[in-house]
Amino acid sequence: MGKDDLFAREENFKKFEFNSDVAAVFDDMVSRSVPFYSELQQTFLKLGHSFTQPDSKVYDLGCSTCTTLALMASVIDDKSVKFVGLDNSQAMLDKAEEKLQQVGLADRCELNVADLTEDFEIKDASVVFMNWTLQFVRPLHRDRLMRKIFAGMKEGGALIVTEKVVVSDSMINGLYIDYYHDYKRQQSYSDVEIARKREALENVLIPYRVDENIELMKRAGFQTVDVFFKWYNWAGFIAVKR
Repeated sequence: MGKDDLFAREENFKKFEFNSDVAAVFDDMVSRSVPFYSELQQTFLKLGHSFTQPDSKVYDLGCSTCTTLALMASVIDDKSVKFVGLDNSQAMLDKAEEKLQQVGLADRCELNVADLTEDFEIKDASVVFMNWTLQFVRPLHRDRLMRKIFAGMKEGGALIVTEKVVVSDSMINGLYIDYYHDYKRQQSYSDVEIARKREALENVLIPYRVDENIELMKRAGFQTVDVFFKWYNWAGFIAVKR
């Protein structure tokens, strides 16, 4: 696993994109940038396992290097369950394929390049993961995407979403951002790296408030939506199709 020093290098101070440079260090980047990352992966595993149905599919939308999908495939013995990872970055999927080969799960997981704002297939899903992905989808496409997910899910299936969020009160929002930057410093990121990455993500990562995410899922048809995780400006949601 490569060490994430992308924004310590002057030449990488640009608009953020999931290219080969990011893919090469992504596992280190996400583990140091997302609070409670390892604990959340175990939470995804428990929630996903509870909702996985026989003769169904488990999807990871924006699967990146397939950490979540690999964990799920390692504990679901039912061979009637299929695992599908979608990402719009071929570089990420190449890393995902390497990881799946290393852990002996490549034959259980199907990986496809897909733009979530365009047409792609989602069918017979009992579990859909979308972790730190929706925030990169332009807001004008989010309702359509959520309706598509709902339509492709089985009754009793679960959508599991984690996101960076904002709050409407600017003072509280500012505090949360400061606390998050303190967290990144504790993960050995410098102030220069933090500032450069934040600028690179400007207008690329567009977070919603917690209530906006909940309403988005309810508009698509999900009747049960709950917040299972909250840490300052980070949140996790579970939505169940009844």
